[in-house]
Amino acid sequence: MNRYRVPTCSRRLIAAALALLIAVAAHADPALKVQKITDSVYALVGPFGNRSAENLGNNATFGFIVTDEGVILIDAGGSYMGATMIQAAIAEVTTQPVKIVINTGGQDHRWLGNGYFKAHGARIISSRRAVEDHKARGRDQLMALNNLVGVQGMEGTVPVYADEVFDERLDITLGGVILELHHVGQAHTPGDLFAWLPAQSVMFSGDIVYVGRMLGVMPHSNSRAWIETFNAMAAFSPSVIVPGHGPASTLDEARADTLGYLLSLRGKISAFMEAGRGIEEVGTLDQSEFAHLVSYDELKGRNAQQVFQEMEWE
Repeated sequence: MNRYRVPTCSRRLIAAALALLIAVAAHADPALKVQKITDSVYALVGPFGNRSAENLGNNATFGFIVTDEGVILIDAGGSYMGATMIQAAIAEVTTQPVKIVINTGGQDHRWLGNGYFKAHGARIISSRRAVEDHKARGRDQLMALNNLVGVQGMEGTVPVYADEVFDERLDITLGGVILELHHVGQAHTPGDLFAWLPAQSVMFSGDIVYVGRMLGVMPHSNSRAWIETFNAMAAFSPSVIVPGHGPASTLDEARADTLGYLLSLRGKISAFMEAGRGIEEVGTLDQSEFAHLVSYDELKGRNAQQVFQEMEWE
């Protein structure tokens, strides 16, 4: 028996609740939705879909922890104005200031709002590999955001890098709350980290986990290392995962939508290659068991091509 399975009735209830949350997120207005996890821990669920003038680059999920001495924010948003949107959502819950910002990875919505929070006195922390990625891709990210969000929406946005970096692990404390930061290896981006809140058994996964939306395997991703990083995160057995995209959910749902997809895609491409078929045909690969995920049609072919190219060199 699979030790990760839960009773059928419970799975149905979880699946129904998740389906409702995903449907809301997929068709939501661009405002961030506050999802309460505990009395002091929250997710900020942004819309699925691309960056836009309406969402100010915040097409992702963020999180925050309220302590007696201030707020720890997980990811800064995709622009200076996007950061003000995050601040407004936090203000619905607490008047405590943001004291620490964690950048969980290299994507624009993880760090390009740093300037706002830095100007308001926050410490910015990330993995060393993530900051290297910010510096390598920041210019291209800004150019893309100027087109997608617009110059007006990007007003005030300039690259601001983390004040503090670490290689593998860093524990931080604020107001008696301990948060463990772990960088294990590459996933969606080279510097992806996960943030573990042991007292509440909550995991902030950043882009290591996608729920309800198909993940993207990009040139800066590595699907094999992503699986290893996911498993390292899952070994903590969190009760709740705040993913990089989608609502806060369970480890089982994270496995289904992220790990399950990566394993399936790599397995099918391995068989595809063993059959002597080339990359020009890989777009025909059947991935239909994941057709329920948002952005399936847009990403399935590109993911298959990218993973094929990775596996050619493994």
